[in-house]
Amino acid sequence: MNERQQARRPGGRGARVRAAVHQAVTDLVSERGYGKFTVGEVAARAGVADSSIYRRWGSLENLLTDVALTRLNALSPMPDTGSLEGDLRAYAAQVARVITGPDGLAVLRLAVTLSSNGQQGLQARDAFLAERNEKLQSMLDRASERGEDAPDALGVLDHVMAPMYVRVLLGIGPLTPDYVDGLVDRLL
Repeated sequence: MNERQQARRPGGRGARVRAAVHQAVTDLVSERGYGKFTVGEVAARAGVADSSIYRRWGSLENLLTDVALTRLNALSPMPDTGSLEGDLRAYAAQVARVITGPDGLAVLRLAVTLSSNGQQGLQARDAFLAERNEKLQSMLDRASERGEDAPDALGVLDHVMAPMYVRVLLGIGPLTPDYVDGLVDRLL
């Protein structure tokens, strides 16, 4: 292992800097909204130099994309409970926890804004959706292999995920366990 590989070990200084910068971005999006802060403000909040951010991410847009994708990818891995119903309930509960957590609304808003803000945002959205769809499809394929009647991935998005995202984005009602389970019940 060379010196550069050792410097990038998981859990090292680089991981701490990345976590601090990501939290600074999430906090600033939550407080001010998209596009209302600079790399300098992110750096100051995270306790790092501007040059560290530019060296690692190259631009504020790249940083924002990384934050949105990293936070949304916290929804991995897909549950494997042994039944489609159990998998869907566990996955829906996991999504509900993430998007109603302390940074959930800010990350959702960031993802929505990025996806409507130029080619890079569209590419980030497409990459995220492709990765999510692949994982969701693997869960649905497992169910089909067990002989269960599985919906398609778009059905899960339309009937389970989208209502939760809309409720959080618009601030209408909590995502109670009964509400989340009801979405899965209606799909199945």
